[in-house]
Amino acid sequence: MYVTRLSVVSIFALALFSSAASAQLSDDVVRIGVLTDMTGPSSTPSGQGSVTAAQMAVEDFGGSVLGKPISIIVGDHQIKPDVGAALARRWYDIDQVDLIVDVPVSAVGLAVQNVANDRKKLLIVHSTGAADFHGKFCSPYAMQWVFDTRALAVGTAQEVVKRGGDSWYFITDDIAFGHALERDASAVISRAGGKVLGAARPPFGTSDMSSFLLQAQASKAKIIGIAGGPPNNINEIKTAGEFGILKGGQQMAALLALITDIDSLGLQNAQGLLLTTAFYWDMDDRTRQWSKRYFEKMKRMPTMWQAGVYSSVIAYLNAVRDAGTDEPLKVAAKMREKPIDDFFARNGKLREDGLMVHDLMLVQVKSPEESKYPWDYYKILAKISGEDAFGPPDPACGLGKK
Repeated sequence: MYVTRLSVVSIFALALFSSAASAQLSDDVVRIGVLTDMTGPSSTPSGQGSVTAAQMAVEDFGGSVLGKPISIIVGDHQIKPDVGAALARRWYDIDQVDLIVDVPVSAVGLAVQNVANDRKKLLIVHSTGAADFHGKFCSPYAMQWVFDTRALAVGTAQEVVKRGGDSWYFITDDIAFGHALERDASAVISRAGGKVLGAARPPFGTSDMSSFLLQAQASKAKIIGIAGGPPNNINEIKTAGEFGILKGGQQMAALLALITDIDSLGLQNAQGLLLTTAFYWDMDDRTRQWSKRYFEKMKRMPTMWQAGVYSSVIAYLNAVRDAGTDEPLKVAAKMREKPIDDFFARNGKLREDGLMVHDLMLVQVKSPEESKYPWDYYKILAKISGEDAFGPPDPACGLGKK
């Protein structure tokens, strides 16, 4: 079990403000735990990059809040729900962690959410996509900051159908996350007047995708929908490129793909791929400014998950300062008071159900000839409002109802 502690930037004001003097903190340190995948298939889009993003947030905030230091703890859940839950219990109970962030893979995120709810401590997930997180399993102590399965399905499927991609065949990770993506996208496709011709469902971690891609090719669907994440999505896109499937007129749309996936595949294999993302480093001056600082530390551009970690940690620390306490529900309430408007989020708002609603974008991966400089990977095709992408609160969640 990988657990380490990171040294904290110790920057203290020469004098304490009156608000700090009267602050009500549970102890003398505000502790943030980055619970992530440090060595497995999610380690590149989250992992050390998420840790670095959290460190940058603490450093940029000044290293202290209400006159007290901010500490970061790191843990590796090994993509095992029981390991993630055990670490969360220890952090909350023994190490006095105030907030846990990141938590890739929905099964682990939901397990940690149960612990956070039981311990009445805060959790913000960035790489957990299950919409049930803010639906039937919603909690006043848990927040979902970057994406959910519905938003990715709406963002990709709805926009692609609008552009003529009205027949689909899915290659779906045979896990809950993959099934949720396929289900949500299929509903969107049907409502938009399209058809789903079928689906193949490889097990998670399948290395040979040949038979599944040949089934998709034989379907004659205009769009091959990739309903899953790494490593399956990378293998599927690479195999499609090797087989020349896309040259035959079919197009591939990924319901979840990250910029590190594209970098791993290379533009020759990934060109033309359609996907929805919450963040692109080269979108505007604000995204570029932060991402270049991140690049100096990690030597690669951030994923939407990693950028989201920074955004949420800053929002949390601002809320602790403004609330004058680290009491979880008071901090969460303070986080909901103001719009989230930073380099990561446009038109962001934290809802009562714990979902941070913000704008997304549909992008297409450039060809090698179109790319002009390193990490110049995306053409932005459409902006998608948060309200359209995420939709209304799930009736299964009773938070905020009178």
